[in-house]
Amino acid sequence: QVQLVESGGGLVQAGGSLRLSCAASGRTFSDYAMGWFRQAPGKEREFVAAISQSGDNTPYADSVKGRFTISRDNAKNTGYLQMNSLKPEDTAVYYCAERLLLTTTQAKRYDYWGQGTQVTVSS
Repeated sequence: QVQLVESGGGLVQAGGSLRLSCAASGRTFSDYAMGWFRQAPGKEREFVAAISQSGDNTPYADSVKGRFTISRDNAKNTGYLQMNSLKPEDTAVYYCAERLLLTTTQAKRYDYWGQGTQVTVSS
């Protein structure tokens, strides 16, 4: 059974940092591209970052470029999202997702999703 479990969310002051993790199980992690998305209250889910199977392709949303870093450790079946210089507008539930094919920014093209982890940035 394919499963994705996010962790690492929490409450942080503006300018602070958090590192989200996405633990995968149930299939070969290295076969899948991974993406991070977020959804704030009353807003649609939006793309944050993605990473290819080998880690050599890492697109980012303009809103997080230079502040967030996506990475993966295929040996540990885990993906990460390092978030620095956090802003109140980064407050959202963050989701990781996976798909077998190439990285994409489109949420509808991902096959598997985690349950999400809350990130709250206070001003």
